[in-house]
Order: sequence, then C-alpha cells, then structure tokens
Amino acid sequence: MVSLRKATKDDVSLVTQWWSDQQYMGDYQDVKVLSKEESEKIMLHDTIFFIIEKNHTAIGHIGGWMMGKTMEIGYALVPNERAKSFGTEAIQLMVDYLFLTKDIVRIQVSTDTENIASRKALEKAGFTKEGTMRKLWYTRGKYRDHYLYSILREEWKAPRKLTKAKK
Repeated sequence: MVSLRKATKDDVSLVTQWWSDQQYMGDYQDVKVLSKEESEKIMLHDTIFFIIEKNHTAIGHIGGWMMGKTMEIGYALVPNERAKSFGTEAIQLMVDYLFLTKDIVRIQVSTDTENIASRKALEKAGFTKEGTMRKLWYTRGKYRDHYLYSILREEWKAPRKLTKAKK
C-alpha cells in the first residue's frame, strides 16, 4: 500500500537526482538535467506535486498541471518498486484527490505506446484510451507515439482510495 504526501523543499535534491537517472526515468523518457532551483520551481510552484511513499520511504513521484478545466498528470517509480501495483494505487489516490479538491472536468495522461505497464495501471485506475498522438515526444534519438488516456469527473463517481482529502 502506498500513500501520497505533498512535496517539500527537503524532497528537491532526491527528485532532481531521480530525474537525472536513466533507470528512474525508464525506457520511455530522457533524463532531465535540471538545477535544484529549476526542480524546486517545478515541484513547489508550477505544479501539484506529491511524493509516493511506501512505509514512509519515498519510492516515486506523481504530479499534475492545469490546462483550463483539465489536469494532466505524470508519474514514475523507482525501478525496484515497479510491477507491484504501486503505480495504480498512486494514480487512484491522485485522481481521488484532484476530483475531491479541484474544479476540473477531466484528468489526462499521455504514455508511450510501448509502455505496457503504464497503460495497464491507467486502465486499472479507470482511465479510457482516447487515441494516439503521433510523434509526440523525441526521446532517445527518435520520435515516439503516445496514447492519450483520460478519466472524466462523471466516470469517476466516488473516491476509490480516499475518503476525504486535505486541501
């Protein structure tokens, strides 16, 4: 079982390190070479950003950014905690939190068409695949297609993981 906690300034170094590690970023994203100041701006000012924890230990991150009445989210887990349903749990927690606390009509995610684990996690969390966004990202020397997934407020209906969220 995982939990989400809002990121703090104390998390910036760890997340900056994760983002610069190809194993953490996985097969479908390039590393991000950012200063701690740039990471802090993203994590603490420009997005809604949570640390995914298991037994009070940080195992990943999940964050979101607004586009009108839509929230786009992204996430990653440390390699040794993947394929254990922790991604699905974190996504479900984030969806509950966002629909309980934000005036949004949809949450969306894009994932590489070859990222089967992410696709399965999104589908288990109630997301619907909407279509293919061709050549969306240039990663590791080639353009990559992504699937767009979403969940609408009326499809969500009620919390799956949270009974009430803190603002």
